[in-house]
Amino acid sequence: MVHVGALPGTPRSSLPLTQIIDQACQEAEAYKDAGVDALMVENMHDVPYTVCPGPEVTAAMAVLGAALRQSCPRVPLGVQVLCAANRQAIAIALAAVKLLNVLFPCKSEMGLPINDPMAITFQLAKCESLDFIRAEGFVFSHVADEGIINACAGDLLRYRKQIGADNIQIFADIKKKHSAHALTADVSVAQTAAAAQLFLADGVVLTGTATGHPADPQQLREVKQAVKIPVLVGSGVTLENVRNYLDADALIIGSYFKKEGYWANAVDPDRVKKFMEHISKLRE
Repeated sequence: MVHVGALPGTPRSSLPLTQIIDQACQEAEAYKDAGVDALMVENMHDVPYTVCPGPEVTAAMAVLGAALRQSCPRVPLGVQVLCAANRQAIAIALAAVKLLNVLFPCKSEMGLPINDPMAITFQLAKCESLDFIRAEGFVFSHVADEGIINACAGDLLRYRKQIGADNIQIFADIKKKHSAHALTADVSVAQTAAAAQLFLADGVVLTGTATGHPADPQQLREVKQAVKIPVLVGSGVTLENVRNYLDADALIIGSYFKKEGYWANAVDPDRVKKFMEHISKLRE
């Protein structure tokens, strides 16, 4: 996870966007050097979150996405916009690569100067967008810190089709963290996952109750049995408990990779390196 600094217009914003971009790219480079399989950029510092982030957030995240794609062109890259700004995330994922030629015209994907339009066309044809988004509130309603979040799958997938972004995958949270699910107490997490699959999610994300809190390994087994799409674990994974989640198709890790294991701190390259070395051994 690349948790970008508080963006312009948000309560804790204090840095110019250029500095936020530089910090995000430095974090991405640290992750890439440690061998992570993919990256996701998120506006985690924009607290308190709103269900309707302004166009300034969408614009800033698109520029950040372009910068991170330019910095790490061969690493799969996704985006999440808090809170539940899933349409904006799709738009950002599509626009980010289109911005590359505008913001970074002097470098190609291979890091070489671009001197002719054909090279630019070839670059953009190879990578039309960012690769995925993480979506909150895809199926079923819940009550989050920010208020009531209603299901968005139908509208979101129609929007994705309308803007020509079908290649962008959607990984949907199920019974997500920082939320109350009394509204759907009679619907299990496995049933929620099955509903997300029916509504054409490309994968589902299982979390604990809050950032840094581990997901329930039993729920992981139940969800894996309920769906055929990828199942990602989205919170609380550490070096010490990763064996509990080997059945997952992917692990989204933010807090553990930060200094002292706290999400708001800077990335700790040693933590990332040790974790990835451990994962490499488990994969052998």
